[in-house]
Amino acid sequence: MNNKYFINAIRFVLLVLVQVLIFNQLNFFGFINPMVYILFLYWYPINTSRASFIWVSFLLGLCIDFFSDTMALHAASTVSLAYLRPTIMRFVYGVNIEFQNFKLSNSTRVQQFTFLALLIVVHHLVFFTLEIFSLANILMILKKVVVIGSASMLLCLLFNSLFSAGKE
Repeated sequence: MNNKYFINAIRFVLLVLVQVLIFNQLNFFGFINPMVYILFLYWYPINTSRASFIWVSFLLGLCIDFFSDTMALHAASTVSLAYLRPTIMRFVYGVNIEFQNFKLSNSTRVQQFTFLALLIVVHHLVFFTLEIFSLANILMILKKVVVIGSASMLLCLLFNSLFSAGKE
């Protein structure tokens, strides 16, 4: 049990550091900054309390906001994502999620890809809608969601294959 908390604490710190020190400094084509810290929300254990998950997600977003100077945009996005994660999981995995022994590593690659893609799309929709805060610019919001979401998805898949949580 303590091993699970230790691994999640290490993931939390490393993903915050990688996001803040590396990916926030990158500017592909002038506006693409991938958000790989979403992997923490993807890898977080399923059978934990929802309140603690929302609280940890808020802390994750707040840490990113603190170092990025984004005025709680990441915190709002991660809390929204944490709140919607069980619904997204039920959509992707169906009734399998209700079993106590369910693990992401036991699901198919298509399900894992779909789950990660939905997490990224929801996060980016909330983030860029709050950042731009004008539905008159809906095309700019959708452009950012698609382009930055694609870059985030590519890097998240790379990190997921390198540091797969399925071996736990």
